[in-house]
Amino acid sequence: CFAGTKETAFIHAVTSAGLVHAVTRSCSAGNVTECSCDTSLRHGGSASEGWHWGGCSDDIHYGMSFSRKFLDVPIKNLTGKSGSGLVAMNLHNNEAGRQAVAKLMSVDCRCHGVSGSCAVKTCWKTMSSFEKVGWFLKDKYENSIQISDRLKKKLRRKEKSQRKIPFGKEDLLYVNKSPNYCVEDQKLGIPGTQGRECNRTSEGPDGCNLLCCGRGYNTHVVRHVERCECKFVWCCYVRCRRCETMTDVHTCK
Repeated sequence: CFAGTKETAFIHAVTSAGLVHAVTRSCSAGNVTECSCDTSLRHGGSASEGWHWGGCSDDIHYGMSFSRKFLDVPIKNLTGKSGSGLVAMNLHNNEAGRQAVAKLMSVDCRCHGVSGSCAVKTCWKTMSSFEKVGWFLKDKYENSIQISDRLKKKLRRKEKSQRKIPFGKEDLLYVNKSPNYCVEDQKLGIPGTQGRECNRTSEGPDGCNLLCCGRGYNTHVVRHVERCECKFVWCCYVRCRRCETMTDVHTCK
């Protein structure tokens, strides 16, 4: 039911990116026998600018190759066709996740010299945190591109007026509009948001305005009782006070 939606596009991308990130980190840490650091950067740099490659650069090439074999090859083998229908779209979204990790690679350096003068720097390539990769893909999810439901070998935008506008390797593609996640639908396995606890002051996804889908929210007071201000008394027991707090809890209507 959810095949080809924006959400499945994001799942494909973030799964692929996560595999690249995890395998590459393991390579750099020396936990995988088939790979290590990126040896292609060992000899190079710019002596005139006072830096050279060193340290352990993340070998993202191995991570990306592993991800393609692990995720893409089974999809191709299962269908026998790599360029038809939803398969081509899923393969594109897998690659978009990998490209996100590659795009966010950065260069870290360490200074060497007398009294921290930084006369020479040793530099290496490193991946960004997976949190940063996740936010990048979240942005791509929010700006994902709908393609034609007449899926052929060539993926095309749904809007005919925009078909001459190319989409990039990092863009997420979807074909079907998402179902309404606000309302319960047992057939689709959607629980809806009624009764969900929300944050009244938040403007984010946990905020009552967004999570309650405009239906409003109920407020009730919850009483918490817990032990507090505990002290050790010689000898030998712990004495605590009994603290009581009242908290407003908001739930979606």
